[in-house]
Amino acid sequence: MDGCDPNQGDCAGITPLTWAVRGGQGDAVELLLRQGAVNTDKPDNNGNTPLLWAAKNGDNSMVKRLLDRAEVDPDHQSNKGFTPLIEAADGGHESVVKQLLDRQDVNPDKPDNEGKTPLSWAATGGHESVMKQLLDRQDVNPNHLDISGLSPLIFAAAWDRESVVKQLLDRRDVDPHMSDNEGRTPLSWAAMKGHRSAVKQLLDRQDLNPDKPDNEGKTPLWWAAAEGHESVVKQLLDRQDVNPNHLDNSALSPLILAAAWGRESVVKQLLDRQDVNPDQPDCSGITPLIRAAYGGHESVVKQLLDRPDVNPDKPDNESRTPFLWAASQGHESVVKQLLDRQDVNPDRLDKEGRTPLLWAAMRGHESVVKLFLEREDVNSGVLDENGHIQH
Repeated sequence: MDGCDPNQGDCAGITPLTWAVRGGQGDAVELLLRQGAVNTDKPDNNGNTPLLWAAKNGDNSMVKRLLDRAEVDPDHQSNKGFTPLIEAADGGHESVVKQLLDRQDVNPDKPDNEGKTPLSWAATGGHESVMKQLLDRQDVNPNHLDISGLSPLIFAAAWDRESVVKQLLDRRDVDPHMSDNEGRTPLSWAAMKGHRSAVKQLLDRQDLNPDKPDNEGKTPLWWAAAEGHESVVKQLLDRQDVNPNHLDNSALSPLILAAAWGRESVVKQLLDRQDVNPDQPDCSGITPLIRAAYGGHESVVKQLLDRPDVNPDKPDNESRTPFLWAASQGHESVVKQLLDRQDVNPDRLDKEGRTPLLWAAMRGHESVVKLFLEREDVNSGVLDENGHIQH
């Protein structure tokens, strides 16, 4: 190899050895390693060494060849802070993890730049065997938090890694209440993502608060309702220690969120309960019906209008009714539902003195304007004979 630099990298800083390792080219790697001038630990522009790539690929024999070289750092970190152990744990490469853990010069709990340890990476991927290897160590913290406050249990719950959640919950030193920087617990994450099995495992704990709110006052039920996870909502509503009317810091209830997003089945679950207030407004005076009308969720509007304890003409703090909101957004089917009611005033003014008809005309909702003009009980005095706003 006279006259040739075996350590010359390409534009990404990747050397011939790194390319050979990445491609699993064992013969080429052996040939290069025989050259005394080859730097076996040279990182590319992203800080990835040949060993990092071998660990990432789960190439057990390649990892062994490289670890046998005294100049190779088995705990080297890339620009993102990834170590060979992190790469192997993330990929679920059990044999590579074992090789690295057998080394005295490898820190088994060394985090990356985001504070995420090999255990958290294994939990995210659901790699049960790798989890066992790491958890069997005395020098691995099962409750380690990354910079966002996420623990291995939160990662497992958020990704629905059922067997890993069980592994962690079976340990006495794992705290199931530990929350992230936003105050979200493992149960909140599982409920938010709709992972029924993880929710069940967490709810089976006698020492767990199933109604614990996060920093914004959002409970697991709030998250499940907002995301429309019907089965998780049922799991939580079946508990006696979950408040179905809990309000977050903005006075938003699970029902308001479900109505706002048109979660028809969740709305039904909540309305079927005797202890849910179907007309509870938020801090802006916006009720579940207003949210549903604004979003044009016809089936949810119908469910709410079928309730005798829902005021169909209840205004928000700006004196805007469900009817006005439906008209302003051009939701013709919802406008029809409300117009057919005797207890809805189609001419009610908001605080700016504007009627639902005026809002529909201002927004250019022609089909809604036509609905108004076909009615004799609607004051169309603000419009000319063509349905345009008079100036």
